[in-house]
Amino acid sequence: MKPLDQHQGLVAPMDRANVDTDAIIPKQFLKSIKRSGFGPNLFDAWRYEDEGQPGVDCSRRPLKKDFVLNQARYRGASVLLARRNFGCGSSREHAPWALEDYGFRVLIAPSYADIFFNNCFKNGLLPIVLAESDVEILFQRVFSEEGFQLKINLSAQKVESLDGSFSRSFEIEPFRKHCLIHGLDDIGLTLQHAEKIRAFESRRLADQPWLAVDPHRALG
Repeated sequence: MKPLDQHQGLVAPMDRANVDTDAIIPKQFLKSIKRSGFGPNLFDAWRYEDEGQPGVDCSRRPLKKDFVLNQARYRGASVLLARRNFGCGSSREHAPWALEDYGFRVLIAPSYADIFFNNCFKNGLLPIVLAESDVEILFQRVFSEEGFQLKINLSAQKVESLDGSFSRSFEIEPFRKHCLIHGLDDIGLTLQHAEKIRAFESRRLADQPWLAVDPHRALG
């Protein structure tokens, strides 16, 4: 998982409440569990004129020109600004996979669905919760100022505009903050104890050597 501490990025607005995970990544793309390659199908039904299918080259598909991510001014955005209850619906982990694979690192919204919120942290995304009034201020800035960017400082737990006119603090659980700053997912956390795991396995095999025997060869 890529570490995340200081981030500056272009903001894209998702001006809809209750965006569910099927809209973020439709069900037909859930067959793969590779955790990568989902970016081209992010918001697939809203983004393309035709119905997307796994394995199809998205570069040849017709785009809906009025959809936010298809507009040139938001190309390369890495901060997604959303409305309340973002990520509701099913618990599919593919939703944060698709957002991260597209290039988003930070989400900002008044609220998120609980399971989606937890899955974001496990996959290197920072879902920031700000007051609805602050989110509205940011939407107005994004709409009125082309190229609007934000700076996110996870260590200081701050969100700021480049000109300093907008600055807000946000809350985050210390353990989740630690994991994001150091790029530690569940596997990474486990591997921090690799030496202890190897030592345990060595002791176990010394005490119970029969565990190292291949049962198929033993029956041979």
